[in-house]
Amino acid sequence: MIQTTNKLYSTLFLLIFSSLLFSQDKLNVVSSCSIFKDMAANIAGDKINLQSIVPIGGDPHLHTPTPRDARIVSAADLVLINGMTFEGWIKELIDNSGTKGKTILITEGVTPIQSSVYKNSSDPHAWMNAANGLVYIENIKDALVAADPANEAFYTTNYNSYKTELEKAHATIKQQVSTIPSERRILVTSHDAFSYFGKAYGLSVEPIIGVSTEADVQTADMVRVAKVIKENNVPAVFVESTINPKILQQIAKDNDVEIGGELYADSLGEPGSEGDTYLGMLLHNAQTITTALSKETASTSSTDASTGDSKYLLYGLAFLGLFLLVVTFLFLKRSSSNA
Repeated sequence: MIQTTNKLYSTLFLLIFSSLLFSQDKLNVVSSCSIFKDMAANIAGDKINLQSIVPIGGDPHLHTPTPRDARIVSAADLVLINGMTFEGWIKELIDNSGTKGKTILITEGVTPIQSSVYKNSSDPHAWMNAANGLVYIENIKDALVAADPANEAFYTTNYNSYKTELEKAHATIKQQVSTIPSERRILVTSHDAFSYFGKAYGLSVEPIIGVSTEADVQTADMVRVAKVIKENNVPAVFVESTINPKILQQIAKDNDVEIGGELYADSLGEPGSEGDTYLGMLLHNAQTITTALSKETASTSSTDASTGDSKYLLYGLAFLGLFLLVVTFLFLKRSSSNA
């Protein structure tokens, strides 16, 4: 009896221990920034332990790794990175952390936009085109399946649903931007994070600074942007959530244009905001840009008004000419009768 009871306790202990071990036996996945964390969360759900190195609102270009970053990377099974110099600090962090986890380049397969300024340098902001986002999420899904094949069906099902949502968003953004009058499809932003967005959806992008926020604003940049605004009657410029808005605010004031709104590029928005997910940030950006650039500027309105005034002036002159012609005709006819 005692022996049977001991066996029962042993069996229960093993079951409980195995259950606890299994519940803790999740992949530890670390992403370089909040955008990629959201992508992974949509695919993996609660099957993984997921953390981001750069927090929401942080600037990945300027991030300085902390001891906390080293700890989470050290314990990671997978580290999801963008590459293309987006996280210039991350290789050193990974090397120094001593992690045995696998580094996953989630931009593998993306066609990069090459820098027009720096040789052999690419614009890292490829996720700004939702079609490229499809490449990102497929790479993340494949990495999860390879590291955790037991949950392949779960990951694949979530991936397929997420893929459908992203494809719909891509089509929606194209449709929205196409409603902006063609002469107003000029996007003035804080830094060059929207080249992929512009190329995919039909916008000419005019940033104040280059692809990295580490660059300093030059007087020539401000002059260039002011010239673009004036020559094209640009109705609005846009600030970014991770960049100090003062320069854009000054440009807007100097050129008498509006701040069209806040855009998300290098980070998700705070929880509860329209940009608190990857899909949300893309759709928010598209709607904000479309609304602001579709408005008529004061110069456009004045041009229309002056065109209208000119039209009425021409009508007046034509009427006056006709009146004089009739008067002349009657005068000549009367003179002829008197003769």
